[in-house]
Amino acid sequence: MYIKAKKSLGQNFLIDREVLEKIVSIVKIADKEILEIGPGSGNLTSYILKKNPKKVFVIEKDDELSLILKDKFANQIEIINDDVLKISENEITDQKLVVFGNLPYNISTEILSKWIININKKFWFESLLLMFQKEVAERIACKKGKKRRILYVFLQAFYDIEYCFTVDEHVFNPPPKVKSGVIKLVRNSRKELPVDEKKFKRVVKAGYNQRRKTLKNAMKPFEIINENEIADLLALRAEQLSVDDFIKLTNHVR
Repeated sequence: MYIKAKKSLGQNFLIDREVLEKIVSIVKIADKEILEIGPGSGNLTSYILKKNPKKVFVIEKDDELSLILKDKFANQIEIINDDVLKISENEITDQKLVVFGNLPYNISTEILSKWIININKKFWFESLLLMFQKEVAERIACKKGKKRRILYVFLQAFYDIEYCFTVDEHVFNPPPKVKSGVIKLVRNSRKELPVDEKKFKRVVKAGYNQRRKTLKNAMKPFEIINENEIADLLALRAEQLSVDDFIKLTNHVR
């Protein structure tokens, strides 16, 4: 059956068997509860099912594709025909999920913000295999440097992130105009930050809002405590700090 991708929904269907097999080989799927975001025509879904998951949930906004998925997979998956940005985790399961998703480029940052980076909520992801525009994937996985953004510092506080591989345009139908990148995110051991999380956010944002300045200048809205103990950090710019560095910095301001 020919399925025409809808440009308005940012649809690009992954059709390459080798890439599909590579994606499902990166994390353990057997006996796990799986969530796939935007399964489209179900190409990746088929490969996930071959790995014997405990249960598979898929979120598909497109009504037409939801019907196709229902016909194709019958009772093998649970289909949630809705907008991923409007769904709460409580509507899906109370179990930890392994998540797969070829995220539409136009809403990928919104999904990260809503589902993954809200650090004041319960974590319900065990691991995630996500595909983004290559540039975005590289920025998310970047531990330090000019590519990293505020959003990804918060993400890296609770997830170990690995850039897995690059995906060329020609393995999609229709081919996008840019390359894609697959990243793996695995929950680390932090259940909460060892500092006030709201203050941590303010410190990170203050540093990045004046990213061309050293942190000594960027931290002027705060009172610095025992400045000599963090003189090395204050001489750097925000993009040069690790998550642990930001935690240390947060401990020295009020």
